[in-house]
Amino acid sequence: MAKSGLTVLQVIPELAAGGAERTTLEIVEALKATGGRAIVVSEGGRMEDELKALGGELVRLPVKSKSPLTIRRNANAIAELIRQENIDIVHARSRAPAWSALWAARRTNTPFVTTYHGSYGGKSAPKKLYNSVMARGDIVIANSDFIADHVRNTHKIDNDRLVTIHRGVDTEAFAPDRVDPQKVAALRHSLAGDADYLLLLPGRLTDWKGQMVLIDALEGVMKTRSVSLIAQLVGDAQGRDAYVSALKTRIHEAGLDEFVMISGHYSDMPTLLAASDLVLAPSTRPEAFGRIAIEAGAMGKPVIVSDHGGQRETVLPGQTGWLVEPGNAAALQSAIEGFLALSDETRQSMGAEARKYVLSRFTKSALQEATLNVYSRLLDREALTANG
Repeated sequence: MAKSGLTVLQVIPELAAGGAERTTLEIVEALKATGGRAIVVSEGGRMEDELKALGGELVRLPVKSKSPLTIRRNANAIAELIRQENIDIVHARSRAPAWSALWAARRTNTPFVTTYHGSYGGKSAPKKLYNSVMARGDIVIANSDFIADHVRNTHKIDNDRLVTIHRGVDTEAFAPDRVDPQKVAALRHSLAGDADYLLLLPGRLTDWKGQMVLIDALEGVMKTRSVSLIAQLVGDAQGRDAYVSALKTRIHEAGLDEFVMISGHYSDMPTLLAASDLVLAPSTRPEAFGRIAIEAGAMGKPVIVSDHGGQRETVLPGQTGWLVEPGNAAALQSAIEGFLALSDETRQSMGAEARKYVLSRFTKSALQEATLNVYSRLLDREALTANG
């Protein structure tokens, strides 16, 4: 059972719009709901106001830095913070700040938790050492079965230190009956005009998210059939201007200037997903989990995702969407054409199954409860050790 009144310090490089950041805020919310304190050490970012609204406390430190000297200085500052604020648990979510947090936790005899948010690569000895910090938690949380297997195979940790907690959706916010129909209609018209279908690929504009694969697939779709559709690539470039330019060039070469658009960041994801007909996540590298598939599913939308990584756990092929070979534009084209061939009734049935699946496995409340139980389990273990 989760303990109440805990003071937990989470450490994350910045508060941008990412999965690790979103999960950080979800644990802030859970801690405050149980009468606890939630302190976040970070360089800050777009989600600061949301953190404050949830009752979280931001402590700014340069924890995004990979400089060994800065990491050491951050460790000293975090150790002092632990002492001053009587921290019960330290929870790290990224490698550079995790080293600072680990040293601070060990110095102060504070229980240390890590969440392994990515399938960190690296074959050299220094890189393996750097990555290993994410497996040094007293308890290590994997955000998918795929990541749990990766941690076991890479770091050989005991199963009693490893817990899988899937990422979750706020099923109250991501609910078809909770969005404003007029807002949805206005957004759809702004994104798709009078097109029959709106396809979305939400995600950072970076090559491994699969935007190029989608463009190649849509070139094939539009050559083989006459269909009224718009595909929107929705996400931040985050300074990748050369990649954005390459996307625009490829869109033009494929003759898709009227059909494929590049949008910026959009924060109201429930409304965005509600406005769509099909959501795609054709990542060319394995996603540690792949939140977009479950957010789309919660909104009753079918999805097409790449058949690798954590995304395999988020889609039931033929029931809630499609799994396609990563990087294979022909396979993606076939899946899109399969979607277009469905009747309205079948698409609605698939969307209903998608929401049902998400509610059964991937909810925010389940993630929050499981994480608080990890904290309680670790504190109980510490108490037993202290009492001999």
